[in-house]
Amino acid sequence: MPSTSASKRFTSISWVLVAAWACFIFFASAHTADNFENPTDWLGQLKQWLDGVLAQWNIPGLKESSSLGHFVEFSVFGALLANAFHCHMDWRKACVLAVVCASAYGATDEFHQLFVPGRACDPVDWVVDTCGGALGATLRWLARRR
Repeated sequence: MPSTSASKRFTSISWVLVAAWACFIFFASAHTADNFENPTDWLGQLKQWLDGVLAQWNIPGLKESSSLGHFVEFSVFGALLANAFHCHMDWRKACVLAVVCASAYGATDEFHQLFVPGRACDPVDWVVDTCGGALGATLRWLARRR
């Protein structure tokens, strides 16, 4: 059942957050690999932090902070999408549509990176984006009772 108590203001804010996060993902994808290596740039500092997190986890095969960054970005995106879609439909449909939209946006994000110097279109990143979107939507669904 859709959220009948969702006010127009809540619905509007939900969709503004989706759009803002989509813009953030586009902004991050529009930067060259060099921007992520500069330790004085905030993107470089974020990459260093993600590299530190990965070093502490010591997960075999997960050495690329780019994949973790994609996963986190799209987890947030999936949660925001599920929340916004729930203003119009029941949770099951909202979560499924959130995953589909996050995956589609991930595909367009990878296509966009073809045109950014130092970046590449990587199908593995698209899979990571989709998994992140699915986790975010699921976590938002699980948190619905709060």
